[in-house]
Amino acid sequence: MEGKQLKKLMVGMALTATLATAVTPGFGSIGGNQEKAYAATVTYKVTASKLNVRSGAGTTYGIIGSVVKDQTLSVVSKSGSWYKINYNGRTGYVSSDYVQASGTATPPAESTTYTVTASTLNVRSGAGTNYASIGSVTKGQKLSVVSKSGSWYKINYNGRTGYVSSDYVQASGTTTAPTTPPAESTAYTVTASTLNVRSGAGTSYASIGSVTKGQKLSVVSKSGSWYKINYNGRTGYVSSDYVQASATASPKLVVDSFKTLGNAQQVILVTADNYDTKSAKIQTFEKVDGKWKQVLTANGVLGQKGFALSKKEGDMESPTGKYTIGTAFGRYANPGTKLPYRKITANDVWVDDSKSSLYNTWQQKPANGRWTSAENMDIPAYDYGFVINYNESRTPGKGSAIFFHVGTNYTAGCTATSKEQVVSILKWLNPEKNPVIIQSPVSELDKY
Repeated sequence: MEGKQLKKLMVGMALTATLATAVTPGFGSIGGNQEKAYAATVTYKVTASKLNVRSGAGTTYGIIGSVVKDQTLSVVSKSGSWYKINYNGRTGYVSSDYVQASGTATPPAESTTYTVTASTLNVRSGAGTNYASIGSVTKGQKLSVVSKSGSWYKINYNGRTGYVSSDYVQASGTTTAPTTPPAESTAYTVTASTLNVRSGAGTSYASIGSVTKGQKLSVVSKSGSWYKINYNGRTGYVSSDYVQASATASPKLVVDSFKTLGNAQQVILVTADNYDTKSAKIQTFEKVDGKWKQVLTANGVLGQKGFALSKKEGDMESPTGKYTIGTAFGRYANPGTKLPYRKITANDVWVDDSKSSLYNTWQQKPANGRWTSAENMDIPAYDYGFVINYNESRTPGKGSAIFFHVGTNYTAGCTATSKEQVVSILKWLNPEKNPVIIQSPVSELDKY
């Protein structure tokens, strides 16, 4: 540890550090996402003869300079056993073990706030939409996050463990060295012959026990160069310098449970919390060397009235089910898709007249009596997209013109997402891999 051998030489001198504003009630608690200065009744002075200033909160970060014994520091916040300081006009970090603080206030802890962004977000019993819902949280609600597994946060929910999709949770706070949850798919093993477990994140905290080489640790989070662990039913801290973190098996994907995929090696999964919401989650998966891999996650929208249990023409609902992928299209040149591609012209329409023999087909104007109504294809929503092969039998009244296209508000029965994501998916789709699209409320994924 830097300067530890000089710690006994601490001198009682102290100069007052002047900072901007006074501390406010509740200051430094989880949920704050803005750094503030604190009362000028605290002084921070260096006790080591020379103390390195680092670019981050840990000895693994690069040295950007140094401070000397009795020098007064301008402290911004604290992260574990490290102080974040203003150093020559830039941000630096010093070990709090070699800084003496005197006064009545303490700097705020750097923290991360987790806030729900969806109007309603399901809390599930496991990290995936195939797990049962055990409740819900609402927009603006703060979450107690324990760890992260893929695209899911593990949370404390009404006294039990739950999981929420990270796509609908905003993590905000300090970005340089926050306390972040570790990935659940990581194993933590002690590498030292004996390693002290301390009551806090620093060598200045008392030892509450020890762990030995090869022992597996239950890690809750990381703060600077310290792991917070569950130790004999209580909270402890160990130095990350003597713990090896190694990846374990990847968490199970929702598509791993599907039984109806046949020879499909690419899947677009469109899910919603229930039948009545127009908000959707879009995920893409690809089978590589016999194993499913997740490729993309994006927000999307459905028909104005959500999913249809039994779709009808004009109902403003998107059909549920599993469908193959049809022709790609756009108002511009092929963006690079391997699918058959058709460029839209001003005369292109999709017939939605249930009484026409051309119902649910792509045609060109003029109608000349062949249909009484048809959807214009030359519109911004169809800048890029592809046909979802729905109602291929062209059953009158069952619905027509079902596409995957550009849009961020709602559709008349299609599925939509941003232009960037549509193009990305078009480039990824490969007809040789027999791609399919599955659309379903999360509660009914066991059908597939």
